[in-house]
Amino acid sequence: MKDHIARKRFGQNFLSSPAIIDSIISAINPKPDDCMVEIGPGLGAMTEPLMAALNHLHVVEIDRDLIERLKNNYSRQKLTIHEGDALKFNFGSLAEKDLRIVGNLPYNISTPILFHLSTFASQVRDMHFMLQKEVVDRMVADQNSGDVGRLTIMLQYRYDMDSLFIVPPSAFVPAPKVDSAIVRMIPKPLSALTAHDETLFGDVVTAAFSMRRKMLRNTLKGFISEAKLEELGIAPTARAETLGVQDYIRITNSLA
Repeated sequence: MKDHIARKRFGQNFLSSPAIIDSIISAINPKPDDCMVEIGPGLGAMTEPLMAALNHLHVVEIDRDLIERLKNNYSRQKLTIHEGDALKFNFGSLAEKDLRIVGNLPYNISTPILFHLSTFASQVRDMHFMLQKEVVDRMVADQNSGDVGRLTIMLQYRYDMDSLFIVPPSAFVPAPKVDSAIVRMIPKPLSALTAHDETLFGDVVTAAFSMRRKMLRNTLKGFISEAKLEELGIAPTARAETLGVQDYIRITNSLA
């Protein structure tokens, strides 16, 4: 088990830099009574220091070999292993509120897992993830930066987010071909979520970014007229990435 080979189908890259691990744990700042779950503990690089700080830790792992390794290495009194796919796991089952979620997320499923986790945001205190730097750049992008996409708008609607620091490929085994970054995500209070119909909000954002190079008058013609866009102070000739979260909320609420 010591020589576990990273599996491409699970997007495995194992963190191995003690300095980076220390920086991540410091950013998370775990306290003994925290209800915390780690996604994809892998070989335990973050698991062990987290367990040292916590009374108990939950982990979600899909790799059977790694699950067996975790069972052999750690006490059930300190560690609960949830076997299976994080994309299907009910994180809300762990705590009614104040859940803390951490992990080195597999880059091949980073976007779907972020959307899956958003469904539990009302029960979460904070989340700290390692992701491909390019993805983190999109998550925290400023309006008109060129990095704005559907992921940006949907996540910035639900969270306050900060990119904390960059993690180089040399911090992993095997080394990925790209830089990584640590992102902190804190769910916004429900009072800040002002879209009257969040499903419609998601539909509008998805439509707007479905054809990035086309103008809103084309991408949103199934939702709103050019005249109505102008009434809202939004140019029908604008493109999706030039609008901010509040613009999409105004469009949605004018429809809802």
